Amino acid sequence: MKSVNIRITKEFRFEAAHALWGYDGACRNIHGHSYLLYVTLIGKPNTDTSHPKFGMVMDFSVLKKIVNEAVTNPFDHALLVRKGTPHAELAKNSELVGKIMEMDYQPTCENMVLDFAEKISSRLPAEVKLFSLRLHETATSYAEWFADDNI
Repeated sequence: MKSVNIRITKEFRFEAAHALWGYDGACRNIHGHSYLLYVTLIGKPNTDTSHPKFGMVMDFSVLKKIVNEAVTNPFDHALLVRKGTPHAELAKNSELVGKIMEMDYQPTCENMVLDFAEKISSRLPAEVKLFSLRLHETATSYAEWFADDNI
């Protein structure tokens, strides 16, 4: 069989709330989303017929473990606020808020997808590359990251 690159994609879901300090619209208020993340990898399927992962670019269960550790588990049911803002101070000083993530960035969909690309890429084996991410904030709004756009 000819050695070719194949893309594989796995879908992940998590719930999170955020607030955009300084924003001039409704998203300046704390609100939540049901996020949908598509992670696409590219690589060559394993050609070793004696290997248990023969024919796979990457075992989907390995990808699931990586994304769950890097993104899903930390972000799920968290309140995302930018460090140094009144939102962060409010969250820190409230007994009503549980899981808080203070971000070094404004927690927009665009910045989150960039953060996720860095977190996921750094955990992948050398023979597999992150091709793209698509992060849906709502059913009709999403941000995308492509490796080719960032070389």
